[in-house]
Amino acid sequence: MELVFVIILGALWGSFANVCIVRIPKNKDVVSGRSNCPKCKKKIVWYDNIPIISYLILNGKCRKCKKSISFQYVVVELLNIISFALIYLLFGISLTTLLLFILSLSFIIIFFIDLKHFIIPNIITFPMMALGFVKSFDPNLNPIFPNYVNSLIGGIFGYGIIWSIIFFYKQIKKKEGMGLGDAKLFGVIGLWFGLKAIPFVIFISSAIALISAIPDLIKKSKKLSSQIPFGPYIIIGTLIYLIFEKKIDSLFYL
Repeated sequence: MELVFVIILGALWGSFANVCIVRIPKNKDVVSGRSNCPKCKKKIVWYDNIPIISYLILNGKCRKCKKSISFQYVVVELLNIISFALIYLLFGISLTTLLLFILSLSFIIIFFIDLKHFIIPNIITFPMMALGFVKSFDPNLNPIFPNYVNSLIGGIFGYGIIWSIIFFYKQIKKKEGMGLGDAKLFGVIGLWFGLKAIPFVIFISSAIALISAIPDLIKKSKKLSSQIPFGPYIIIGTLIYLIFEKKIDSLFYL
């Protein structure tokens, strides 16, 4: 029954993530106001807004205008359900679980906003920085979280190293390379998981981004200087880090 509750919770918060993904780039309120069809702008009634189920019943179309609704809504809700369920199965009912619920939800929102709009919103990263540092004062949390000293050092290093890359790239090339949103996201990762996470995530996320760009580079549809949303790669790199965190610990003894 607990797992069923977590799945329902994941679906509901996944629906909220969709609201954030649509409204935050438009600077709209994510709390008040009912959802509407992105095509005809008509309000969506509650029974047409049940996560995943309503999409399937309506065959992915608006009841009013019959135009297709993006499958992204289902993908986001499914990802949040899966992430919530996995976190619960790994950590049970605990404060660690609640914290990781919040982090995973934030990562999903950032992933899809950056993928489409090339921005990582401060309204997500700043609260996650604060929460990442505050939680480090609790000595009873899971060891995946560092103490407050390591958290602070990790946050400063994560933000500082990316800020330095941005600064020196701009001095040499006379144009922007990465965005400060990426630096803030690395600050979040450092504050949540400590100094040891940063080098690994930088390397893995950069490698994945480069590998994924190779087909476009070969086809010459993109250049090395082309803008890419780096946030999703940072998030993927962080997920890989968390999967192999114990092995990384044994290698570096940090």
